[in-house]
Amino acid sequence: MRLDWLEDILAVLDTGSFVRAAERRNLTQSAFTRRIRAIEDSLGAPLFDRSHKPVTLLPAIREQEAQMRRLASDLRALGDSLRGAALGQDRAISLACQHAITTTVSPALVRHLTEATGASVRVRSGNRDECLLMLLSGEVDLVVSYDLAGTDAAPTPAFHDHSLGQETLRPVCIPAVAQTLHEGPLPVITYPREVFLGQVMESHVWPRLPTGTHLHRKAETALTLAAYHYALDGIGVAWLPGSLVAQDLEAGTLLDPFGTELQITLETRLLRLRESARDSALEAWDILVQDGA
Repeated sequence: MRLDWLEDILAVLDTGSFVRAAERRNLTQSAFTRRIRAIEDSLGAPLFDRSHKPVTLLPAIREQEAQMRRLASDLRALGDSLRGAALGQDRAISLACQHAITTTVSPALVRHLTEATGASVRVRSGNRDECLLMLLSGEVDLVVSYDLAGTDAAPTPAFHDHSLGQETLRPVCIPAVAQTLHEGPLPVITYPREVFLGQVMESHVWPRLPTGTHLHRKAETALTLAAYHYALDGIGVAWLPGSLVAQDLEAGTLLDPFGTELQITLETRLLRLRESARDSALEAWDILVQDGA
């Protein structure tokens, strides 16, 4: 099946007539009709019901619409890839970022890499351990993740590590929630214990709460962006990266009800494999490290 055949068939399906489909395909109606006949002759079967207006695909053919659209998309992508390879434009850099970093830090990194290399940048998001597994398995070139400030530079000897700067994990809530915090258990939005930020909460935040504080775990999510929206909806207090909530704090939409004593300093780190790193990983690493991104 050729791509132009699929695009001709889908043009008729989308427009509902040979006339409008011909216009979309930049052909005269007669030329387009001949192409449709040629497709049907090549396949050895009719594709369209011409007994009614507008022209429609036969029911058995319409059932294949989703598959035709997927195949057309795959063929276009393959063509782009082959064309890029032939022209030396097939370079791609892949990053895995923790969920919060995908929103807060990665846009600047992607812009910097695309401007410096001209390559496309693919960003995948996951929990910290998932990102590291993607790096170890070769699915991505680089990982950008959080770690506690002051800890060892790399989680295992398998990685090269570079600090991209620090981030503050801080408690925030809407003003209406802040006014009720003294009335009972502390309503909190938590992270699962098995993910990195959940471990930070368990070992470094909850022990700092005033003696006698009881937690009301009102919501739990591994997605920092979801915790942000839960906080905005007034569900409770969430610990979020300062860069994510800076505008809300400035506008007064959110506030920090506790101050600096319950804030945690995180390190934003760039990691790559020490051995067998791809050329794309080494190039991106050098750009981000040397340019101080």
